[in-house]
Amino acid sequence: MTDLFGFPVPVILGQLMLGLVNGCFYAMLSLGLAVIFGLLGVVNFAHGAFYMLGAYGTWALLNFLGIGYWGALILSPLIVGCLGIVIERTMLKRLTQIDPLYGLLLTFGLSLIAEGFIREGFGASGQTYPVPELLQGAVNVGFMILPIYRVWVIVASLTVCLITWFVIERTRLGSTLRAATENPQLVQAFGINVPLMVSLTYAAGVALAAFAGVLSAPIIQVSPLMGSSLVIVVFAVVVIGGMGSIMGAILSGLMLGIVEGFTKVLYPEASNIVVFVIMAIVLCWRPNGLFGKG
Repeated sequence: MTDLFGFPVPVILGQLMLGLVNGCFYAMLSLGLAVIFGLLGVVNFAHGAFYMLGAYGTWALLNFLGIGYWGALILSPLIVGCLGIVIERTMLKRLTQIDPLYGLLLTFGLSLIAEGFIREGFGASGQTYPVPELLQGAVNVGFMILPIYRVWVIVASLTVCLITWFVIERTRLGSTLRAATENPQLVQAFGINVPLMVSLTYAAGVALAAFAGVLSAPIIQVSPLMGSSLVIVVFAVVVIGGMGSIMGAILSGLMLGIVEGFTKVLYPEASNIVVFVIMAIVLCWRPNGLFGKG
């Protein structure tokens, strides 16, 4: 193959494929943030901690209960979602009528507590998690040898993202959720339990983060700081897509993962800041984000 920008095409295509995998994680995490902010108005700074708890839940289920990857794929997000319900009912609901800054500070504090708790319980060093037997091996896609597990990450992430978008934007349940956030008194007058819907929405948002954590466990080391190192980038992704925009979170997450992968080939030193450069450009051009509404 010929070169492109002075680099072999297989190298560029391979890096773009890895960027797509990272973009899938960005999309899932930013989707959870967008769901929580768009429907509840909560800036959930603890999202990275829920991502980390999902990964640690997967590791703990295997090492302490003997429950493998496929069971953890269901149980870990479910457990973290239940934890989210407890947090929403006992803490966040008390902050709904005051400045959103208090919700941000609360969730930031919760993320520090979660990280400290995991560090004390399991240590600061990373834990490894094996790739499930069914997803081991690799396939030759012409320009690279692609691990089957990364193909699974792309398929699973896109499937969950599209299902979430469809439920919120194209179903009666999603319409009811949006109505409940805009006029809860009116919706409750029709016999709908709005507080329960709010709790379940928050649980669904954090469960998406936990699901991403389960997917990431066999790829990266499971560590207490894995969420905090990612949440700032994810917030930038949400801002670029538009705060509260479901499709914006998905598309901007995928796009920025690919751009980041391309930057690692052309100029590796800029790969850690390219997302924030794009965020600054987008905010100067469209302050509400690419898909946000005024």
